[in-house]
Amino acid sequence: MKQATPLEDYGLIGNLHTVALVSKAGVLDYLPFTRFDSPTIFAALLDADKGGSWSLQPVGADVRSKQLYLPDTGVLITRFFTGDGIAELTDFMPVKRHEQNCAVVRSLRVIKGTMEFKMRCAPRFDYARTKHTIQPQEDSSLLFRSCGPDGFQFRLLGNQPFDTTEAGDATGSWQLEAGDTASFVIEATPVDDPSFIARDLAHYTEVAFHDTLTFWRDWVESSTYTGRWREIMLRSAITLKLLTSLEHGSTVAAATFSLPECIGGDRNWDYRFTWIRDAAFTMYAFLRLGFTQESKDFLRWIMDRCEQLANAGDLQLMYAVDGSSDLPELELDHLSGYRDSKPVRIGNGAAQQFQLDIYGELLDTIYLYNKYGGRITYAFWQHITRLVDFVAENWQRPDHGIWEVRDQERQFLSGKMMSWVALDRAISIARDRSFPAPLAEWHRVRDEIYKEVYDHYWSEEKQAFVQYKGSNVLDASVLLLPLIRMFSPVEPRWQSTMRAIEKELLLDSLIFRYHTDGGATDGLTGEEGTFTMCSFWYIENLSRGGDVDKARLLFEKLLGFASPLGLYSEQIGPQGEQIGNYPQAFTHLTLISAAFQLNRDLDARQKGQHGGHQFV
Repeated sequence: MKQATPLEDYGLIGNLHTVALVSKAGVLDYLPFTRFDSPTIFAALLDADKGGSWSLQPVGADVRSKQLYLPDTGVLITRFFTGDGIAELTDFMPVKRHEQNCAVVRSLRVIKGTMEFKMRCAPRFDYARTKHTIQPQEDSSLLFRSCGPDGFQFRLLGNQPFDTTEAGDATGSWQLEAGDTASFVIEATPVDDPSFIARDLAHYTEVAFHDTLTFWRDWVESSTYTGRWREIMLRSAITLKLLTSLEHGSTVAAATFSLPECIGGDRNWDYRFTWIRDAAFTMYAFLRLGFTQESKDFLRWIMDRCEQLANAGDLQLMYAVDGSSDLPELELDHLSGYRDSKPVRIGNGAAQQFQLDIYGELLDTIYLYNKYGGRITYAFWQHITRLVDFVAENWQRPDHGIWEVRDQERQFLSGKMMSWVALDRAISIARDRSFPAPLAEWHRVRDEIYKEVYDHYWSEEKQAFVQYKGSNVLDASVLLLPLIRMFSPVEPRWQSTMRAIEKELLLDSLIFRYHTDGGATDGLTGEEGTFTMCSFWYIENLSRGGDVDKARLLFEKLLGFASPLGLYSEQIGPQGEQIGNYPQAFTHLTLISAAFQLNRDLDARQKGQHGGHQFV
């Protein structure tokens, strides 16, 4: 069995409809084609022997490689170094407009010396569940067609000769000299249109390359952020953009599915869907950097979901990127999983859970959009009031919590504090826009929730706010309390909570979300790593509380845990490795939030002020 490639050795490319992961060895090991949540045609990431991959790499054992992004773009460069020469592989996906077919472009150029290369395009359709055929075409391309009922197909084009194998793979090997190029494209081909668009491959790849560069650079230049760590923040913003649907305006939680939170364990989930929570926080990150169109597009997507609700309580915590709600969870028993972590799951059964917190996160996004990005209509406000009234009537219901525990519902703090946010932000919107609203009732319930949290989620034993009512379990989600402006960073009970978190959950600059051996329960077995988004929450709290120097030190140490390309998964493992789905939107948006706050507080200190208690 082939050894799994470390996640930090992969770069992400995409076209705002789907994404691919390319290793620094030049192997494309992951591609759902043609949408984020589509079945994969390459999934060696989850089974190196069965999943399928597309390799393009130098021949020989003595090959050194490194990856980089062209600055301010989603274009990935892999450089190969051998004793005989230097070559450069450029991977990207042209940003897909409606009239274009989904495509991946791979262009290899020898810079120095003479080098031999090999290529193998070995797709495995429908998560490696369906056989396929391969047919040479008149234009020298190869047509790969699924034998499944959908008949999905794509073609491979190249300026080098191919061979085919009995397994239905395309292979080739060539010797190239300095200045030579080898270009390849895979392109989705409509089943109902057997005709092919003739490609002048050299012209197509050149135009696609420059169009892709222009798209990304123009987008990045629209940012209004000019503070510290700008390059790092914009890399995270590009990652978030790569995970955002151009067609629908929704953002998926991560690029991948079933990458383990614990190597060899069963905490393996499909994150290729739009969580209300994650997407709401993502829009906040976009707004902070000046990217307002993304928040407008997401709000349109949210409006559609709200208008389709028969009852306010039917709001799901996650949807498919197109807004569809049926996400059945299945196990792919034929795949071995990343580093033998099984089961491999697609779909997500948590979609049917009841989670109170999503209402607060959604209302916070609408509030921020109304304040910084645009104006909501009264027609939409009427849908919002249904959601707020639902929260006012149901905030005492137990739920599954922000971490989607699978054993039972509880009175989680996360649901209560975000119910408070839903009412607080709705009150602010109504006042700002003079919209009709039962403000007296909303005020009453908001204040009742505040007192409930302050009085009944405080543990005298822990001297901290705890995970759920009546427990003594510390949970890093409590770090949101000052970030949502529910409690001030100087509140004595909050400062005591920070000390308790530092004592029990902090590992230098890294934070565990909770300890499963300390009374917390989530219905699953096995350990997990530190949660990187919680680590950024902790740093932002330090900055807001006035400990700016410590916040800066830990922030810059935490940056050192990123992949060489500046990408983060969900967690950091016990040996400093990336674990969990990769890259993860929540991690990157909390990086942006922490950096934004820290930059502002550093600026305020230079001016003789302290900005940590403010909020944007």
